Amino acid sequence: MSRILTVLLALLAAGSAYAQYPNRPVRVVVAAQTGGPDIVARVVSAQLAQQLGQPFVVENQGGANGIVGATTVAKAAPDGYTLLVYSSGFVINPYVHKSLPYDTEKDFAPVTNLVTNGGLILSVNAALPVKNLKEFIEYAKKTPLSYSTPGVGNTWHLATEVFDNLVGIKMTHIPYKGGGPATAAAAAGEVQVVLASPPPLMPHYKSGRVRALAFSGEKRHPSFPEVPTMAEAGVKNGESALWVAIWGPAGMPADIVQKINADTRKALADPAVKSRLQNLGNDTMDMSPEQFSKLVRSEMEDYSRVLKAAGIKPQ
Repeated sequence: MSRILTVLLALLAAGSAYAQYPNRPVRVVVAAQTGGPDIVARVVSAQLAQQLGQPFVVENQGGANGIVGATTVAKAAPDGYTLLVYSSGFVINPYVHKSLPYDTEKDFAPVTNLVTNGGLILSVNAALPVKNLKEFIEYAKKTPLSYSTPGVGNTWHLATEVFDNLVGIKMTHIPYKGGGPATAAAAAGEVQVVLASPPPLMPHYKSGRVRALAFSGEKRHPSFPEVPTMAEAGVKNGESALWVAIWGPAGMPADIVQKINADTRKALADPAVKSRLQNLGNDTMDMSPEQFSKLVRSEMEDYSRVLKAAGIKPQ
């Protein structure tokens, strides 16, 4: 058999395999503990399994601000059967860690953004004697306070440090293993403050165990319409946004990337999926791989500037 014929047959076989994707279970590695990205991953994975007739098995690999899960996917075969769900902390890690076991820009194939919640909500334990952001800042300048995050060097952590610098306070950072435990800590009074994404915060807010003071997005969050933005509450340049997205290992065939992208966008457009994610405080996205790649590059540039301005250096 000639070399050319061998290559052609291989390409035809590959094309057939791509057309049948997925024909076995897909592993979805969530680079976080339960809460936050995990919730989004499970809602979308369930819909993809229904659409495509194959299980999308969600596996939590939290730790080191998502580095553990990201490393697993970076080393996986680039065949579309191992995917990464990660928050916008993905673009922060290069600026807070001196070394990573992967290259953020070269070792992953961006697939699509899933949701954005537009920002973070500054909340306090309900027992704290403050009713609004102005009272909180005045209180924090006189009283030692601690705040929780899902680890060290993640979006919540950095956003809180930037906030501290903006308003002239200094709270003590207490890291937890995941967004769920971090918000639960604020609700239980283990810490007094949390600057959190809406989904893991929502049940504690609804129960009245935490009081929401301000939202860091440019406009009020639809699930928290009564909570003012940072700007409305008197803190300028306090905006920050969070998102959750899908990547695969670098080297994934372009048609597999496009198929996963198209299937995922279809899942996000399903009315039941959209409604459930919105009820959890998320807005669904609709991005091509190219649009998402552009977002990742832009976010990396933005975080580089913000962290330098806040004096946060890689460790």
